[in-house]
Amino acid sequence: MSSPSSSPGFQRPVGIPSFDPRQVPISGRDSHLPAVAHQAQTEQALRQRFAKPPVWQPELRGEPAFVERPVAEAAVLLPLVQRTGGLTVLLTQRSAQLSSHSGQVAFPGGRTDPEDRDAIATALREAWEEVGLAPQRAQVLGSLPVYTTGSAFNVTPVVALVPPQPLKPNPQEVAQVFEVPLAFILDPANHQRHRMFWQGREREWFAMPYKDPHDPLGAEHFIWGATAGMLRNFYRFMAAQ
Repeated sequence: MSSPSSSPGFQRPVGIPSFDPRQVPISGRDSHLPAVAHQAQTEQALRQRFAKPPVWQPELRGEPAFVERPVAEAAVLLPLVQRTGGLTVLLTQRSAQLSSHSGQVAFPGGRTDPEDRDAIATALREAWEEVGLAPQRAQVLGSLPVYTTGSAFNVTPVVALVPPQPLKPNPQEVAQVFEVPLAFILDPANHQRHRMFWQGREREWFAMPYKDPHDPLGAEHFIWGATAGMLRNFYRFMAAQ
């Protein structure tokens, strides 16, 4: 239910509720599902999987619409940082100054511009504009299925390997850049289901709260909504046999 981008194209439409997702009760956990094996999370294993993808179906195609308007195209980058201790997923926390989805966790990304040749170009351009991630240093592995947000965007997640590099977050859009171990994301025991009743229907989403063990303050990054939904599909892709 949250927007995956910090671009101006993702302004909050009238009708989206304002609430604290942390306060919505947990309706279920998926600890019964298997975690992706560590040997399947290496760079080489990822290259092979994207080169010859398994037969699979995404668990989530998107969210119930909040507004009635034409759907626009967008893309986000799902950056896998090549750390010596294992791959991590790079995410951002949106600036509190933003009028849309302020403070939420997101991927770098946004609306497709007319000059973008494809979703990959959109994702790389937005990642450069938002956090200073150099596009020439990103090794694109492939894309995940389109995810339609409740705010009427068809979002293509582009997965890429990126080396550790100095970043320059745009302070007008990004409050913080942080990383979550890929192993945490690919273990469904860390996936929560939340459910609430709104606009005459029941709505459900995933959340993946993450506490950085190296943070002396023990701050929690609450990954939820569209961002968590796309990560859930990534788990399904990686877990498919």
